[in-house]
Amino acid sequence: MSEHTEPVRVIWEEVVPGGAYWSRVIRRGTTLRVTDLEGSRGVALLAYNADNPIERYNAADTTKIQFRIFMSKGSVLYSDMGRVLFSITEDTARYHDTLGGCSNRATNRAKYGEGDYPNARDNFLLALAKRDLGKKDIAPNFNLFAHVVVEADGGLSWKEGASRAGAFIDLRAEMNVLAVLANCPHPLDPSSSYGPGAIRVTVWDSPPPGPEDLCRTGSAEARRGFENTDALFVG
Repeated sequence: MSEHTEPVRVIWEEVVPGGAYWSRVIRRGTTLRVTDLEGSRGVALLAYNADNPIERYNAADTTKIQFRIFMSKGSVLYSDMGRVLFSITEDTARYHDTLGGCSNRATNRAKYGEGDYPNARDNFLLALAKRDLGKKDIAPNFNLFAHVVVEADGGLSWKEGASRAGAFIDLRAEMNVLAVLANCPHPLDPSSSYGPGAIRVTVWDSPPPGPEDLCRTGSAEARRGFENTDALFVG
């Protein structure tokens, strides 16, 4: 196994139950691993520049700049200022959605009926309130462990098999990143039974990226994104 699949110095680790939220500042040079423990139905992610939260994950630029809608190993998550928040340095799940958005009260009610079913949007609001952020700061999110396909008519649909117990994704922070997770089923998950599984979050010191780093050298656009990002940290 590569060095990226074996965390050396773990800084933080905990299990996030299904239906719960989690947030933490992931420092530049450390990696956040999210592990699916029970067969996930999707985990919604928001990401912000922790030093200036007005800068945040931008789904449109992330797909447009990389000419792809599925992010996996070698991809990066761009901010709305053309900088790189996270690099995906390892990924055993393969499918993570950039298009489907997040669940809310209405989508949960339509699928599960009346009841207390935590949804991603409300979880985002709870997590952001603790950081003096709120409704206006929720942008289109990234969904882990979710395979969403675009049909011929332009509609979106869920495809099974995106994740399994033990699958994980590694997100290396390229700046100080406020990461917010809502462990709630994806809005397109067709199951009428509310049962999000637990995930494990692990944060550890990353080995410094080398000159042949897959994410940093993947394209001319990626190189420019990293140049813009690294400039924030020059003396």
